[in-house]
Amino acid sequence: MSPAEAAPRSAWQVLAQLPRPLRPLLAWLLLGWVLLFGRSYWDLFHGLWTSDEQGHGPMILAVGLWLLARRLLSLREAQGTAWGLPPLALGLAVYLLGRSQSIWTLEIGAQPLVLAGLVLLFLGWRGLRLAAFPLFFLLFMIPWPGDWTAALTTPLKIAVSGVASQLLYWAGYPVGQSGVVLTVGPYQLMVADACAGLNSLFTLEALGLLYMNVMQHTAVWRNTALALLVVPISFAANVLRVLVLVLVTYHFGDAAGQGFIHGFAGLLLMLAALLLIMAVDGLLGRLARWRGWS
Repeated sequence: MSPAEAAPRSAWQVLAQLPRPLRPLLAWLLLGWVLLFGRSYWDLFHGLWTSDEQGHGPMILAVGLWLLARRLLSLREAQGTAWGLPPLALGLAVYLLGRSQSIWTLEIGAQPLVLAGLVLLFLGWRGLRLAAFPLFFLLFMIPWPGDWTAALTTPLKIAVSGVASQLLYWAGYPVGQSGVVLTVGPYQLMVADACAGLNSLFTLEALGLLYMNVMQHTAVWRNTALALLVVPISFAANVLRVLVLVLVTYHFGDAAGQGFIHGFAGLLLMLAALLLIMAVDGLLGRLARWRGWS
């Protein structure tokens, strides 16, 4: 590769190499997107996304849009199709319904559908194939209805609390459990949705999918196994988060457990999950080499 080919392209060069049908409409599309969804993002950043349970939303949105732009910029030729109109119209209708009725599941869930319609309309089926993973990734930022989340989250929190309690008991700590409430010494801690809920599972599943997308494994069995194993990995990471918070509270007091360490435990959860995903992926690679699988 020559030095000229190896040199990074400027933003203007990238824009100049965009597919011809997209160039004159790019500014209008961006403006329309801001006008349509700008108020939604404002409300999300001042409401739903400020909660611990939905704090992963901005990260999913930013990474998903970055992946989408990165993949679509690799296109050199594209042929749009009118098949993009039905998903675009459906997405706009779903958005208007969700916005008018304050249903976040519909309001946010309409965005990947609208994007899919726009990609089909201007870049065709080839563009949609490239955009498939980013659009699927964006689904993880959609909040489920509260009743569904509560029904699935409560058993998960009880299981995490039970495992954490048992591990602490084996380590010799004076710990007890009543549902999602852990008692350790003079302190009582309730395992919240953010610590071991369904949204935490979605966040870690999205992290696992992003890791697989970066690694670009070609073996279907390896990707499938890793995607399935993210579920127990996220469970183990949640148990670790609860253990850290309980131990900090027991040794340093309730103020320490609910202060900076509480927020830091969320970062620890992501780091622990990522390290576990990498470790499991390494074991799958060793298994493939040992068995002679491609």
